[in-house]
Amino acid sequence: MTREKVELTNRQVELLRKLYREGKTIEVHTVEKTQDELAEELGITRQALSNHLKVLKELGYIRTGRGFIDLTEKALELLGEKRGDVFIFVKIEPTKRKHVYDAIKKLRVKKIYRVTGDIDLIIEADKSRLDEILEEIAALDGVKETVTHVVLGVL
Repeated sequence: MTREKVELTNRQVELLRKLYREGKTIEVHTVEKTQDELAEELGITRQALSNHLKVLKELGYIRTGRGFIDLTEKALELLGEKRGDVFIFVKIEPTKRKHVYDAIKKLRVKKIYRVTGDIDLIIEADKSRLDEILEEIAALDGVKETVTHVVLGVL
């Protein structure tokens, strides 16, 4: 039996979900936690975690390196986290720009562009986090308006 036909255990799917929630999107979904921290948070031994990570890596769900774990597209598909880019245009009250800039820098987004023209910021984010990001932006004192554009494709 090949590894590709093996079904994941509930614990392995739970681990993938935890890694997704804890991760931050750069170009891949990355978690920067120690295995000791993850094992403790999941309530399992480090050895058990290591075994789960080994299986997930062999099956192509994660990539690991010193101090990080990357979720692959295969893992995101399994978790139902469809990826795609969105751009959020943000207008800010001039007197509250610094406050809003500082708060937006803390969001888990790909990039933040400060621009000239009718808007103040363009936020590049992952579509899977759109609702969460929009809620956080809407709650900020000083945000006048947001306009969201979902990328349909790249030409």
